Amino acid sequence: MFKGMGGIGDMAKMMKQAKEMQDRMQRMQEEMQSIEVTGEAGAGLVSVRATVAGDLSKLEIDPSILVPSEKEVVEDLILAAVKDAQARAKSRQQEEQKKLMQEMGLPADMNLPI
Repeated sequence: MFKGMGGIGDMAKMMKQAKEMQDRMQRMQEEMQSIEVTGEAGAGLVSVRATVAGDLSKLEIDPSILVPSEKEVVEDLILAAVKDAQARAKSRQQEEQKKLMQEMGLPADMNLPI
């Protein structure tokens, strides 16, 4: 009598899974605001702390390199530390995304916009 109605149940299941994925992705985006990474340059003479979402929160410079004749070196070290923090943040974000995909039974290398 209700032949072919199985598709409605499948559709409802797919919609539920899509909503669950959306909710988990939202939570992951929120978590990215609180997970921090540290980038360094010059063997730790300059360090930068940033969230995985990319917001810089702290810059530390060893006072020993703060001499006028080393201005360009300090600037280069600051840029290098920021780039290192950005690279670490991107790597951590990818790790978190892969973990989420695996938990949801999706391919770990599936690229979703975060």
